[in-house]
Amino acid sequence: MDSLAPRVGLVGLGLDAYWPQFPGLEERLKGYSERVAQKLRAFGADVCDLGMIDNPAKACAAGHQLRQADVDLIFLYVATYALSSTVLPVVRRPKAPVVVLNLAPAPAIDYAAFNRSADRTKMTGEWLAFCQACPAPEIANVFSRCRIPFFQVTGMLEDDPMAWSQIAEWVSAVRVAAVMEHNRLGVMGHYYGGMLDIYSDLTLQCACFGGHIETIEVDELAALGENVTGEHIARRVERFHEVFDIQPDCSPEELARAARTSLALDRLVADHGLGSLAYFYSGAPGSANADAIGSIILGASLLTALGVPVAGEMEIKNVQAMKIMDAFGAGASFTEFYGVDFNDDVVLMGHDGPGHSGIAEGRTKVRPLGVYHGKTGSGLSVEMSVRHGPVTMLSVAEHAGGLKLLYAEGESVPGPILEIGNTNSRYRFPLGARKFIDEWCRQGPAHHCAAGVGHLGTRLEKLAGLLGIGCTRIC
Repeated sequence: MDSLAPRVGLVGLGLDAYWPQFPGLEERLKGYSERVAQKLRAFGADVCDLGMIDNPAKACAAGHQLRQADVDLIFLYVATYALSSTVLPVVRRPKAPVVVLNLAPAPAIDYAAFNRSADRTKMTGEWLAFCQACPAPEIANVFSRCRIPFFQVTGMLEDDPMAWSQIAEWVSAVRVAAVMEHNRLGVMGHYYGGMLDIYSDLTLQCACFGGHIETIEVDELAALGENVTGEHIARRVERFHEVFDIQPDCSPEELARAARTSLALDRLVADHGLGSLAYFYSGAPGSANADAIGSIILGASLLTALGVPVAGEMEIKNVQAMKIMDAFGAGASFTEFYGVDFNDDVVLMGHDGPGHSGIAEGRTKVRPLGVYHGKTGSGLSVEMSVRHGPVTMLSVAEHAGGLKLLYAEGESVPGPILEIGNTNSRYRFPLGARKFIDEWCRQGPAHHCAAGVGHLGTRLEKLAGLLGIGCTRIC
């Protein structure tokens, strides 16, 4: 089993009073529950399947089992009518999020065949195999009165893409929640002075997402670079040529400098077991620390494409957003508003610093910059556009009440970009450029966000539900 697979509990719900009354019903419903387990495993979940729970005593034992199994999410498959006294003990003890599965075995009962039967008992047994919706309001009422958050999926057990896509998204969302829970986020250097919007409450980040935040000195990166040998540098430069489109005006000296820092950065990430990194540093001109930070972009870009997102300007909230997007398989590009093309009704967005070559349109270019605008130093930088097609923008927004997810779905479109050695893309949104910017800013996010490929809105909403935080959709 994949070590990152979410561990989910599955409980089939029934009523033991039915089994002696309606022969074969229990076995039939157990088969339905086993089918749910098979599908959950196909979605990549590690399933703790407790089978059919049909009375309060079994429910109490199931609650203990689910707590001992340390499940991340509980799926309650309502196989037939079940007493709420059988349901409540299952979820009270483990304290995990709950998804109620109201899944019928077929689109409808075969009414003609059903009503031709002369055996009323068999008819009732057949109906009970289809009455999943019957206890749904009862379960909802009790959960609500007990202040137990829950979610529900209504549909069919088979041939229902709508229902099963929702269930797959719940598995995907809980996997991302587990990734965040175990992530080690490095913070290296200091905030960019004066950017009040990016300052973040680190305790709040841990309270919301879990994980660990490791404070790292830039001195450590610089010291690691001093131990890199020429042979390793040459191999890393070769790697740069494989991954990037190195422009002719990039000097061998700058490539070697970037390679040295890239290797040091890899070692830093490995030594601290990091899954993401936010950094910023100025440093005295000519110092080893300033040299390391000034040559970090290519190495940080390699790591970002390998699933270790790196964000500049010490943008902790945004590297969390990047990690979420990457964990969903969408990649993550560090982004801010660059401008608006009113002729084409698109928003220009990008950022200096690391890029994600895995979600680039074509190869990522490497260009030398004589100055890092607004920052000290000079060196090599990357230039790329996010792959053309559907995209999602995500911000982890910090406000007076805590954290929330803010997202918008749009499209990365072709067209001219600013060839200034930065990531740079053209995005079109259903609202239009003007209204998108106004509505986005109305929510009060920081000026950075994460851009990923594909439309992830419904999965982000489920993740927010699991985390117990707000989620706002712009478009």
